[in-house]
Amino acid sequence: MSATTRERVLETARSLDYAPSAAARTLVRRRSQLIGVVLFTGREHPDIGHPFFQDVLVGLKHGIGSRGYDVLLFATEQPGSGQDGAHSYLRRARHHHVDGVVLMGVDRLDPEVAKLLDAEIPLIGVDLDVTGATATNVASDNVGGARLAVRHLHGLGHRRIATITGPQNHKPGIDRLVGFRAELQALGGEIPPGYEQAGDWYTESGERAMRALLALPQPPTAVFAAADLMAVGAMKAAREAGLDVPGDLAVVGFDDIPLASLIHPALTTIRQDKVGLGRAAAWALLKQIENPELTSAALTLPVELVVRASSGPAREVEAPATSRRGPNAASAKGGEG
Repeated sequence: MSATTRERVLETARSLDYAPSAAARTLVRRRSQLIGVVLFTGREHPDIGHPFFQDVLVGLKHGIGSRGYDVLLFATEQPGSGQDGAHSYLRRARHHHVDGVVLMGVDRLDPEVAKLLDAEIPLIGVDLDVTGATATNVASDNVGGARLAVRHLHGLGHRRIATITGPQNHKPGIDRLVGFRAELQALGGEIPPGYEQAGDWYTESGERAMRALLALPQPPTAVFAAADLMAVGAMKAAREAGLDVPGDLAVVGFDDIPLASLIHPALTTIRQDKVGLGRAAAWALLKQIENPELTSAALTLPVELVVRASSGPAREVEAPATSRRGPNAASAKGGEG
């Protein structure tokens, strides 16, 4: 058409606030500009209220939105919840014609994850060890962070150091337990029976685990909780038992959620860049979508120790200050901390 006619059409479209059909453009371009997000927070906590997931989603939204993509949050209900057959992430991805999928909080052994990998849809796992021709993953240095936490407590003179673990079917839960054990072994320490208590990332499990630790014949003098919310629960249980934190019990968490600096005593923790994780996941996925012949390498983001008031020296030993990066932090890069 002529330039004059084209301009008249565009002017009319602007005056009517016309928006092109997304479905029609998808058919023409073979690209929907949609990213599907699978976020499973556990059957006991079916929500996205955990601060970690909120911050990762913020980073993901910014990273994807800056390139003109939108985020579609998939439902994660289990089989039988829909009218169109069994629960399937792959079916949802194809139904909505998403250009890629982000996985968070799901079980790596879930058959639905294998289906997505086999379909060769661009895929990124956040704290989820997925790899393939069109798949990769991003995670914080969970092993190194746990080692930093143990090293800090050991440097304060603590020898009876326990842990409250994350779920052992999730990569961060597994890796933080690996780091805890590795650092204690490197320092010549031992892990008495009962010093590894299971948690699920949330406050209530931290309370239960701490009560179990305090019931041991020889309770720990220090606890590394694999998540800040579990550390908050542990501190609550310790106070209810009449213990002083950090005088009787030193506590270190992992995440550095906003609450960590607001509670009393303020929580010593391992800070991970949660928004950065989401942003890195977005960039890696978009790179995979726009360059299908390339497979992005897995990415590990560094963490740092943030020392606050919840970790003090053991009663019997006044330990030298732990080395730190900057006025209140030490970093961990790589799995060896």
